Amino acid sequence: MTLKIHIDAGAAPYEQVRAQISEQARSGALPVGYRLPTVRGLAESLGLAANTVAKAYRALEADGVIETRGRNGTVVAAAGSAAEREAAAAAQSYAERVHRLGLPEDAALAAVRDALRASYAERH
Repeated sequence: MTLKIHIDAGAAPYEQVRAQISEQARSGALPVGYRLPTVRGLAESLGLAANTVAKAYRALEADGVIETRGRNGTVVAAAGSAAEREAAAAAQSYAERVHRLGLPEDAALAAVRDALRASYAERH
């Protein structure tokens, strides 16, 4: 696992850790079941506070990217099924909301494309 933290970047260090681990898990660079370093170990290797890495791990666990198995450590979870379910629920909620607002489908899709472009541009 290779992570690079850029202190002068716009994103907070915990967000950089979260985004990079998430991307590596999604792409398969970190396979399902891959054991991640301990919070303290990763924090030391990156020169970050343990709380920063712990915050990233908590966010990744909430997103279903990783799971903690007690004494067996923290591992990459099965291929994003929890994340996909959460994304589908968010999409459904968005679709219902824009429909209630009377937004045409093309305008609703354009808003999603703009938001995705902005979000993904922040991470790269």
